Amino acid sequence: MTTPLDALAKACDTRPGEPEDGVQGVVPSYVAAPATVAEASEVMRTAAEHGLAIVPRGAGTKLHWGVPPDRCDLVIDTRRLGRVIEHTAGDLVVRAEAGLPLEDLQDVLAGTDQQLALDGLLPGATVGGVLATATAGPRRLLYGSARDLLIGITVIRADGVTAHAGGKVVKNVAGYDLGKLFTGSRGTLGLIAEAAFRLHPLPRARAYVTATAADAGRAHEIVQALLHSSLVPAAIEVDGPGPITVAVLLEGVPEGVTSRAEAARDLIGGEIGADPPRWWGRLPEGDVLAEVHARPTALEPLFADLGTAAAGADGDRLPGKARIRGSAGRGVWHVALPVDGAGEIVSRLRRHGSTVVLNAPETVRLDRWGPLPALPLMRRVKDQFDPGHRLSPGRFAGGI
Repeated sequence: MTTPLDALAKACDTRPGEPEDGVQGVVPSYVAAPATVAEASEVMRTAAEHGLAIVPRGAGTKLHWGVPPDRCDLVIDTRRLGRVIEHTAGDLVVRAEAGLPLEDLQDVLAGTDQQLALDGLLPGATVGGVLATATAGPRRLLYGSARDLLIGITVIRADGVTAHAGGKVVKNVAGYDLGKLFTGSRGTLGLIAEAAFRLHPLPRARAYVTATAADAGRAHEIVQALLHSSLVPAAIEVDGPGPITVAVLLEGVPEGVTSRAEAARDLIGGEIGADPPRWWGRLPEGDVLAEVHARPTALEPLFADLGTAAAGADGDRLPGKARIRGSAGRGVWHVALPVDGAGEIVSRLRRHGSTVVLNAPETVRLDRWGPLPALPLMRRVKDQFDPGHRLSPGRFAGGI
């Protein structure tokens, strides 16, 4: 009788799972590493035949986000799917495989003075991982998020069938909804195999203007002044508390960037530099990490609510105990919290917008997702794409 390992090994390189392959402590029985889309399709088909639960894995930089899977029989490692398939520089479009590290893709594009305007936030993140977690960094203000830049996608369904949507030219957006569905799906709808993106020219010059705000009220004033100016910032980032720092990125031709940076300095104070602050584009460190999507005007009350977690028993502020960092211009913040009081602070943050707990110790009891009015629709989509509920089972909102 053919075992699952024997069947999987006929499709691609497959080995028994080991403790280091565990997904938040759940060790898979097998790890498969397809090198082509055809191999990945065959692996998915074989897994369906044997009823195996699957968790996709790229570089694993965000595999600790979310909750452990209900079960994990097979990890599909996408890192051998790591090629640039096509780069049409004249159309400002690139098509790449899901296991390609984002930094490697940027290096290829830089050779033609082009860029994919996405920031991975974590070193080593792959194209597929960035899409699956809907990760975007500082430059989302000007260029948009992964969902905005994605123009085509190739996915492999739970039954092993390969499906395509969108195209490789910007004006061809037929079936783009499939790309939207898979962006942020966290491996629960299918395996992302390839993606096509809209590119932008590399700016010839960059400048950062960094200012320190005495309090959250002043930080809010600085952000609003930048948003309502004619400076066209590529990013506006905030980091705090203790003290609160606001930094703005300006891109373009050298002459224009110089004059705009000087105008930004005159508008908000601070200093002009060629390099970003060392915290720029990095997630804050803490026991609990949450992502908040709210209006940019929520900056001040967010900091006020965070103050509870940033204060010690004697009332003195303890920088590092709690931290907000993120894209103030788009209202997307990452919040690091200590374990003590995290539940209360997360509840307060949810008064201002959608708040998801990305990571927390297993011993901490938290409502990771908050209210989800769209959960019934999400369940129907899951049932359609993964009727057996074998893809990253239990990892997403509502136990999807």
